[in-house]
Amino acid sequence: MSANTPMTITVTGAGGQIGYALLFRIASGAMLGIGTPVRLRLLEIPAGLNAAEGTALELQDCAFPTLASIDVTTDVSAGFEGTNIALLVGARPRGPGMERGDLLQANRAIFAPQGAAINAGAADDVKVLVVGNPANTNALIASAHAPDVPAERFTAMTRLDHNRALAQLAMTLRVPVSAISNVTVWGNHSATQAPDIAHGIVTDSRGVPQALPEALAGVLGGPGAVAEWLGGTFIPRVAKRGAEIIEVRGSSSAASAAAAAVDHMHDWVLGTGSSWTSVARVSDGSYGVEAGLISSFPVRSNNQAWEIEQGLEVSPAVRARIDRSVQELRDERDMVRSLGLVP
Repeated sequence: MSANTPMTITVTGAGGQIGYALLFRIASGAMLGIGTPVRLRLLEIPAGLNAAEGTALELQDCAFPTLASIDVTTDVSAGFEGTNIALLVGARPRGPGMERGDLLQANRAIFAPQGAAINAGAADDVKVLVVGNPANTNALIASAHAPDVPAERFTAMTRLDHNRALAQLAMTLRVPVSAISNVTVWGNHSATQAPDIAHGIVTDSRGVPQALPEALAGVLGGPGAVAEWLGGTFIPRVAKRGAEIIEVRGSSSAASAAAAAVDHMHDWVLGTGSSWTSVARVSDGSYGVEAGLISSFPVRSNNQAWEIEQGLEVSPAVRARIDRSVQELRDERDMVRSLGLVP
């Protein structure tokens, strides 16, 4: 596909808050570059159709040079016909009194038909990002219903957690976010995730672990200051940031989730360069994560494929947290199997 050939991008839940924040960035060229025109497919349930159609009108009024066309539909098959990029944003949130099995059942009704439609009609090079929670297991469900699409084409979004980790480090070290690289978020997109700074680099050639003691000197003292900050502030702040935003804002993350989806797909298509990022993709057994689970790893994008960064040393503390998060993913996988939600 040449750079001037429009890319077809399907966004589910297009009438929601994340969809609203996401669509204008895609249409502006932020995701794929201003040299790549895009055809947008806005897929919604009937109850959200008016909101999606209103968003389409606004997109037209922006007169983005990169926006080739907009279609709004409630038809899942039509929504994914020929799509190159599928952003699965719409999901059923957990309601009062819902057990985890109820939530997975509800999301199976969304992601299984979407996976089947992707399998039947998407382009051969389709790339799928699941944003709707529980994202890792929803991606697993969608992938299971798309047997002809390579499993590595289905990913879940831990880029939001990765971006949150970068932001917290940048504020603590008093450097721009762009100055920090090679931070990792392992495991599930949940409170069990394992943010890992061990291999982080600051552009002045310091390692993040070596830069932290000086930055924390005015706040925490002593030889255990870094460990105290990591366990008491950094990891909880990153892992539970979504809950913090809900408490303060009164609703869940929208613009930051949209920005992370743009970052994820931008790097997948255009490459990560000299550093890595965090992506939940199907495990090949690397780092002791059971093959077949969709877990977050440190990855690079080369030739539009996510490749797990190999050979990193993992500390015992991070290893323990990875194991807890992977066990949660295994439990969710086993539950969807027991409920007959995947083939």
